[in-house]
Amino acid sequence: MDSLTQAALGATVAIAVMGNADGSRLKTAFAGAVLGTLPDLDVIIDYGDVVSNMVLHRTESHALLYQTLLSPVLAWLAALFCQQRTHYWRWLLASWLILVTHTAIDAMTIYGTQFGLPFTNTPFAVGSMFIIDPLYTLPLLLGLGMYISRHQRGFVFNNAMLAVSTAYLLWSVMAQWHVSNLVHRSLQQQQLQYHQVLVTPAPLNTVLWRIVVQTEQGYAEGFYSLLDDSDSIRLHHIIRDETLKQRHAALKPVQQLAWFSRGFYSLQQQGDQLLLTDLRMGQEGSYAFEFVVDPDNLTTPQQLPMRRDMATALPWLWQRIQGKSVPSPWLQTNQ
Repeated sequence: MDSLTQAALGATVAIAVMGNADGSRLKTAFAGAVLGTLPDLDVIIDYGDVVSNMVLHRTESHALLYQTLLSPVLAWLAALFCQQRTHYWRWLLASWLILVTHTAIDAMTIYGTQFGLPFTNTPFAVGSMFIIDPLYTLPLLLGLGMYISRHQRGFVFNNAMLAVSTAYLLWSVMAQWHVSNLVHRSLQQQQLQYHQVLVTPAPLNTVLWRIVVQTEQGYAEGFYSLLDDSDSIRLHHIIRDETLKQRHAALKPVQQLAWFSRGFYSLQQQGDQLLLTDLRMGQEGSYAFEFVVDPDNLTTPQQLPMRRDMATALPWLWQRIQGKSVPSPWLQTNQ
């Protein structure tokens, strides 16, 4: 999830554990926010190239074993900062919970979190939450604000808002399960032969869902809103030369992304450039992770900038959330 959400979650968890202890409310919240953002500092590590940096993010710093081993030190620092050394054991619980919940909500996104290290490097990803979702973050901020303002019932309100955000996570899983069932029924009705299906939320919400279907000829993309009138999923098919994957299977960045994305990637030849794309994040015409790969393996991969146009994307997103049948703006532009 985004840094603001992680900081807010860390602060609210710290308050839930430490809130009625003697000491500064502001310091408690600040310490929790810092601990909540700490695992994401692994972004400063350079693993040698942009694809390696991508697939090795959320590794050791998000691993539950290492977080457990580090928690006693972080708890001692937090207790020292908050002048609550007599409450060290509560800070130990708070520190561990903050780190674990950071990893837990990251695993709810589609990016992938290798929290099983060193036992397994599998990138676990539920994929039921977008990396930024106001409906998850706003309750946390409201509870945090009420507590810091020294409202008489700030502690209770903070805990209630933490429960609301947690319930929203559960809702996202239920919505994803519901849409996934609809997608599989729709694909059967269309008699479409496919290998894999991915169902993830569109940006900023859990009402509109993006569907990616891996086929023999490439892949297909569609969107389904819980407010749609029909359960039928309309797909836009993208034809790709699938032999490129076999031809370039020995390239390190291709191997890395094939593993990391669990097969939801594409290779495309554009002129003399070989484009490697993670199909899970973004949408057709505007992907978050797209790389130019050297087929001769002489130069390191180069990441292409994501196509961003909020003036175009947000109105389309709002209309599509409401169940209106409007085509993707990026596909319109590409046609």
